[in-house]
Amino acid sequence: MKPIKHLFLVFAVAAFFCSCKDENNNASTTTSEAETNVQSTERTGQAFIEDDVSTTVLSIAIGSKDHTTLVAAVQAAQLENVLVNAGPLMVFAPTNEAFAALPEGTVENLLKPENKDALSNILKYHVTPGNYSTDFLKKFKKLGQANNGYVKIEVVDGEPMIGGAKILASIKAGNGIVHVIDKVLLPPTED
Repeated sequence: MKPIKHLFLVFAVAAFFCSCKDENNNASTTTSEAETNVQSTERTGQAFIEDDVSTTVLSIAIGSKDHTTLVAAVQAAQLENVLVNAGPLMVFAPTNEAFAALPEGTVENLLKPENKDALSNILKYHVTPGNYSTDFLKKFKKLGQANNGYVKIEVVDGEPMIGGAKILASIKAGNGIVHVIDKVLLPPTED
C-alpha cells in the first residue's frame, strides 16, 4: 500500500507544480505582449545590450568625444550590430575633424535616410576583417574592406598610410582594434 501512497503523492506534487507553472505562464504571456508592443519601436540586437564587461570597436567610438560624427553616421546607416560582432574587426575611425574636412554639406547629405546605402558603403570601406597593429599593416600593399573594395596602404616616413590617411592612435577592443585616422576614406568611384 505504501508504494501507491508515494505514487499518489508524486502525482499530486507534479500536478501542483504544473498548475503553478500554467498560472505563471499566463501572467508572463500578458506581460510579454505588453512589453513587445513597447519594444517594437525600439532598436534591437547585440549593439543595444548594455553591460560593463565588453569593450567593442563600437563602444570605443561611442565613448570618444572625437568620434561623434562617426557614431552618428553608424547610427544613421544602422550598422551598430555589425560593429559588435565577434570579429576580429579592424576599424579605421575618422575623427570629427576628418569629417569636417569633407566638402560642405557632404556629411549632412549622407545622413539623410534616402542616402543610407551610400553612407553604409562608405562606412564599410573603413572596416577590415582582422586585428593588425600599425607595424603589421606596413607589410600590406592593400587591404580588403567590408564593402568588397580595397584600400591602398603606403609606408611614408616609416608609418603606414591607409588610403592617404595617417593613423593617429590605435585602441584595442574585445572584438578587434580601432585605428584613429585623420581622413575619411572614400571608396573609389566606378567609372
